Amino acid sequence: MKHAVQQLFEMRLARSTKAFTARGGRVQRCDQCRIDRQFCICTLRPSAPSNAAFLLLYYDDEVLKPSNSGRLIADLFSDTFAYIWQRTEAEPALLALLKDPTWRPIVVFPQEYATPERELCQPEALDLAGRRPLFILLDGSWREAKKMFRKSPYLDGFPVWSVTPEAPSRYQVRKAAKEVQLATAEVAAMLLSELGETANSALLHAWFDLFSYRYQMGVKRVNRGDAGAEARLAALRQ
Repeated sequence: MKHAVQQLFEMRLARSTKAFTARGGRVQRCDQCRIDRQFCICTLRPSAPSNAAFLLLYYDDEVLKPSNSGRLIADLFSDTFAYIWQRTEAEPALLALLKDPTWRPIVVFPQEYATPERELCQPEALDLAGRRPLFILLDGSWREAKKMFRKSPYLDGFPVWSVTPEAPSRYQVRKAAKEVQLATAEVAAMLLSELGETANSALLHAWFDLFSYRYQMGVKRVNRGDAGAEARLAALRQ
């Protein structure tokens, strides 16, 4: 069964009026993992149960980019939801998800952009009241993510959870605007660690590293990825 990000990718691709061209456009990519077919990682994909869920809000064509790391979260965790961001006319299904009593929606964003009453810094301060955390990740460029955060009135009532990177991003596929900015999958792995799901965090980190390494193999550039990622992933799955 196709996960939420793959379904969104296919929907967004179907309504495109012109072909989407990314770097490495001549690469013959796998339809699922979006890596050069000869380096496909689909058969290595793990899965894991988690108490956390993730809601990916994509800025327009971000979901079409083969280098996007948000899909890696959906690869592992079945409770991952994905929608294209709309400023005022959010999809009814998205609004229904945010109102579902199963979930405790939490916007993930740097605390300096949040008002004090929305700030949520420590896991122990999280009041779930029997609900499961639904982490809302704004997936786009830094400029796009800031716009999404500022102009999403349907998210204003939710607390903000900030993560503090302990090291620069390990993602060599795309260059961030700032060294401290992490890829979406790296942020999700940190959230899992802060929730105490250290095994899931390590699994997502390994899956992310494998994706980064194999992706670079396909675009014929100097590969700065982790050559040991596949072995590390296999060890975690035992």
